[in-house]
Amino acid sequence: MQLTDTHAHVQMRQFTRDREAVLSRASEAGVARIICPGVDAATSKLAIDLAASRPGTIFACAGVHPHDTTGFNDATLAEIRRLATEHQEQVVAIGEIGLDFYRNLAPAEDQRRAFAAQVALARELDLPIVVHNRDAHDAIMEILRPFGTVRGVWHCFIGDRKMAEDGLSLGMYLSFAGPVTYPSNTALADVAAWAPLDRILVETDCPYLTPHPNRRDRNEPANVAKNAARVAELRGMDTADLATATNANAAALFGLPPLPADDSRKGAN
Repeated sequence: MQLTDTHAHVQMRQFTRDREAVLSRASEAGVARIICPGVDAATSKLAIDLAASRPGTIFACAGVHPHDTTGFNDATLAEIRRLATEHQEQVVAIGEIGLDFYRNLAPAEDQRRAFAAQVALARELDLPIVVHNRDAHDAIMEILRPFGTVRGVWHCFIGDRKMAEDGLSLGMYLSFAGPVTYPSNTALADVAAWAPLDRILVETDCPYLTPHPNRRDRNEPANVAKNAARVAELRGMDTADLATATNANAAALFGLPPLPADDSRKGAN
């Protein structure tokens, strides 16, 4: 069984001292591919460099997270465009972008301006978007709807079925992270059980959101297996089949080649 962790910040400082060991544990746990989003221009470049060092295994996203959008301007956007266009072999999406009205670490208007500009950039470059949505669903939908069909993913989806339906109606995917393992998240469990199989992904969002029962520990890509197992359990299906489906979905969204093991598994079925 192989898995794709569709959102892991392994380029970040939390992994500086033991990144190679973390990536080795991921490989041992069956994690065949990792999508590594940036949160600003600097971390996007770090993700690109890491992807370049591990072609076919790690892929990068370039973008500015809502927490980092204070003062977002044309120069900021130009740098994200440059990173995405000059490193097309590594960059598979624009992200992590979105709105966060829970922590409000940047002014709301700066967040809105940055999000709309980066969605437009993704459309210009024919890339999907990786969306952060925290207490900002209506505002995000207001920005996305005029674009019509949207190629993208609700990263670390934690909403209810109505929010899921809104995203799916645009053509987006839903990605499940550690919160799907938390016993109190019954609404999220309902969405994971119900969502169309061809529209779901799994991720860790490491170093954050470690799966239950180890929530105080630093998260890492190897734990995506625990999230996948929980989603499979909720859907009443085999984890290996869930892995095959989510690998195919990740390949479709991010423009990745299929994993050879998934091809052979489909042939055996």
